[in-house]
Amino acid sequence: MSLKAQITEDMKTAMRAKDSEKLGTIRMLLAAVKQKEVDERVEVDDVMLVAIVDKLIKQRKDSISQFSAAGRQDLADKESAELKVLEAYLPQRLSEAEIQAEVAAIVAELGAKGPGDMGKVMGAVKGKLAGKADMGLVSAAVKAALAG
Repeated sequence: MSLKAQITEDMKTAMRAKDSEKLGTIRMLLAAVKQKEVDERVEVDDVMLVAIVDKLIKQRKDSISQFSAAGRQDLADKESAELKVLEAYLPQRLSEAEIQAEVAAIVAELGAKGPGDMGKVMGAVKGKLAGKADMGLVSAAVKAALAG
């Protein structure tokens, strides 16, 4: 079953269970998917869907930090609940050690020497680890590999 079909089934389940918070989050996700399909005139596959979920998760994390800094814990809690629902649709993430090993292999493969090769390495890493790892951790691992 594709990820999109799984999300649609989860929406139906949330409707039957009258779980309004989960239902709202899933509808927001499906709206983002539909927007991507309409804007780019493509059928969203699992890889693109994971990228959309990643983007929405990043937005939720940013919102949580902003709401917490502003003292709006009620809104931060709402965003946290949405974050938990969205994270369920991501594949298993790589650990920091696995990320560092992948980055080291790509750096060696490309023959990258220093910080000037960051763009080249990040392009290759993004292609290989997209959706499998937190890109913030990946970027830090690339910087460390090229600095040392």
